[in-house]
Amino acid sequence: MDIGVFIPINNNGWLISENAPQYMPSFELNKQVVQRAEACGMDFALSMIKLHGFGGKTEFWDHGLESFTLMAGLAAVTTKIRLFASTAVLTLPPAMVARMAVTIDSISGGRFGINVVSGWHKVEYSQMGLWPGDQHFAKRYDYSTEYVTILKELWETGESDFKGTYFQMDKCKLSPTPMARIPIVSAGQSDRGMTFGATYCDYNFCLGEGVNDPQKCADVPARVLKHAEATGRNVGAYMLYMVIADETDEAAFAKWDLYEAGADRAALEHLLGHAAQDVNTEATSMAAAVQRNPSPINFNMGTIVGSHATCARLLDEVAAMPGVAGILLCFDDFLAGIDAYAEKIQPLMACRQDRLATAA
Repeated sequence: MDIGVFIPINNNGWLISENAPQYMPSFELNKQVVQRAEACGMDFALSMIKLHGFGGKTEFWDHGLESFTLMAGLAAVTTKIRLFASTAVLTLPPAMVARMAVTIDSISGGRFGINVVSGWHKVEYSQMGLWPGDQHFAKRYDYSTEYVTILKELWETGESDFKGTYFQMDKCKLSPTPMARIPIVSAGQSDRGMTFGATYCDYNFCLGEGVNDPQKCADVPARVLKHAEATGRNVGAYMLYMVIADETDEAAFAKWDLYEAGADRAALEHLLGHAAQDVNTEATSMAAAVQRNPSPINFNMGTIVGSHATCARLLDEVAAMPGVAGILLCFDDFLAGIDAYAEKIQPLMACRQDRLATAA
C-alpha cells in the first residue's frame, strides 16, 4: 500500500478557514515536508498546479509556486521518494513537458512522474488568454488524450509525428529519453475521467468523502477498478484524505470544529461559483463533489479526525477497499502532521507493516 503526501505548494494547504494554520508556500517549507516524508518511508510526494486563487480574508491559494520547478529542486535534495509534478495541459505544450520531465528524471535518478490536469477552474486559464471556450469542459479529456499520446511517443521513441485535432507534431525530436519509465497519473472523478485514467495512466487520484467514514466512498475505487478491468490494464486508485490528529479523539475533533467555525465564506463562494460553471459535469465529477456541501472547507475530500490510533485504524480501512493502490495524505499542519504520522500513526497501521519491516 503506497502512502504519499500532497505537498503545500499554495498558501494554507487545503483548509479554507480563518482558524486553520496560515502560511505562505516556499521551497524551504516543501523541502522540510518531503524530506520528513522520505525519512519515514513515504513512497511519493505530489505537487498540484494552481494558477488562480479564491481570495477571501485568507487569500486562499492566491499565492503559489510552480510545480515542475519546485519538484526539480526537491529532486536534488532527496534520494528515494518518487516525485510527481502537475501539468495544466492548456498552459504547456506536451513536447516541452516531455523534455522537462526528462530533465527532472535525470536530476532524481529515475524517481519522477507526471500528474495530468485537464482543467475545470476556468479563470486559471482565461486570465492568461488560454481558455479555448466553454466547449473545453466537455472535450478536455479528448485534449488530454492527444497530450499524453505525444508524451509517451517522445519518451519511448524519441520522436513524435502525431497528427490530431489539437496537436500536430512534425517529426518532433526528444533526446535524451528518460532513464526510467515515467509514470502518469490523473485525477478524473467522472466516468469519462476514469476511462481516460484507465486507458492512458498508471494511477487515478480520487477524492475520499465524509468524516471518519471510508465506506462512504467505497464505490469510487471500485469504479476505478471496473474501468481498469475494461481496458485490461493494472490501474489503481490513490485516495486523497486529510488527517487531523491529536492525542485523543476529543482534542482532534475540537480542532476540526474550530476550522469549520472559521470557514472563509468569500473564498468558498468563489470556489462554489466557479465549480458551477462546468455545465457538462457528471454527478461524480470533481466540480460536483465540491458543490455537494455548502461549506466544503477542505474541498469535501475524505477527512480522518481522531487520536493516532483512530487515524491508523481508519487509514487501514481505506487501504482495504477494493481498487485502492495507495493513499495521498494532506494535513492541517504539515510539519507537525508528518511527524505525528511517522511517530504515532504509521507504526499502528497494518497496511504499512511490510514496508516498515523492509525499511528496518
